[in-house]
Amino acid sequence: MYIDLQLHSTYSDGKLTPTQLAKFLEERSVKVAALTDHNTVAGLDEFFRACKKRNIKSISGIELYVRYGSRRLNFLLYNFDKDSPYFHEFLRKTQIQRYRNVVKALKYWQEQGLEIDIEKILSKYNHYIPINGLVRTIKKNSNNLKFIKEGLKTKNPHEWEIIKFLFKHKKRYYLDETHVNVHRLKDLHKKIGGQIIMGHPGKGKVDADLVVKLLKGKFIDGIELLSPHHSWDTISYYQHKLKGRKIIYTGGSDFHGMDSGLNSYIKCSWDYFKVRSNLLPGVEKIIN
Repeated sequence: MYIDLQLHSTYSDGKLTPTQLAKFLEERSVKVAALTDHNTVAGLDEFFRACKKRNIKSISGIELYVRYGSRRLNFLLYNFDKDSPYFHEFLRKTQIQRYRNVVKALKYWQEQGLEIDIEKILSKYNHYIPINGLVRTIKKNSNNLKFIKEGLKTKNPHEWEIIKFLFKHKKRYYLDETHVNVHRLKDLHKKIGGQIIMGHPGKGKVDADLVVKLLKGKFIDGIELLSPHHSWDTISYYQHKLKGRKIIYTGGSDFHGMDSGLNSYIKCSWDYFKVRSNLLPGVEKIIN
C-alpha cells in the first residue's frame, strides 16, 4: 500500500491547494496521507474533505522547526488534536515571530536596492510565510531579477540559488526559521497527543546517537526513514544504528509541487520516489 506522510500545500510552501493535492495523490494510488504544512494546520479541514471524497485516509499532520541545544531539527507531528485551543495559540506565537523575522529581512533588501512592497507581499499570507513564495514575488520585478542575476553572476538562476543569495547566506543575510524549544514541544505533546517523528534526519546529518538520546528522553517516537533527502547509505546507517530499539519508522515524499519549468521526465519527488507501508516497522501506529 502506498502512503505519503510528508506533503505541503499552498497554506505553507507548496504549489497545490489541499484539494489539488488530494487529486494528485489519488492519481498515484496513495491510500493514506498526511498534510504536513509548516507551522500551520489551516489546510487540514480542506485536505480531510478532499481525501474523503477520494477514499484516501487522511491523518492530521504538521512540520515544526525545533531547537535542541545548538541543533536545529525538523519534527513531524501526527494524529494530534488539531482543534486544540492551546495548540492554536502555540502556533499563533510562532507565526507572529516568523512575520517579524521576515519583515526585518525584507527591510534589509529594500535598503540594498531591491524594489519591495512589504505590506503587499505579506498580505498574501495568513499563516506561514514561505521563502520560496517571497522569492517568486521579488523576482517578478525585472529590476530585482537583474540585481539578483548580477549578484549571482548567472543568466539563469535556479530558485534555490536565489533563496540562498537573499535569505540563507550567513555573511549577507540569514533568515532563520521560527524554532521551538524541544522541552516546550514535549509539554505541548502531552496536551494534544499523537506521535512525534524527526523529519528527514539525514538531510541535517543528525547522528544516530542524538536520535537515541531523543528517543530515551521521550522527545520523539521515531524518525522519517524513507525520504527523497536520504541515500540508501543514509537509510542503512539509521537501520543499523537503531536496530532493536522501540521506534516508529515513517516515509514521505516532502512533495511541494510539480516544476513546470523543467523540460524533463523528473519534475517532482513523486516521479522517482514512492513509499510502501510494509517497509516501515511501527508505521501502523500512525496510519491505522
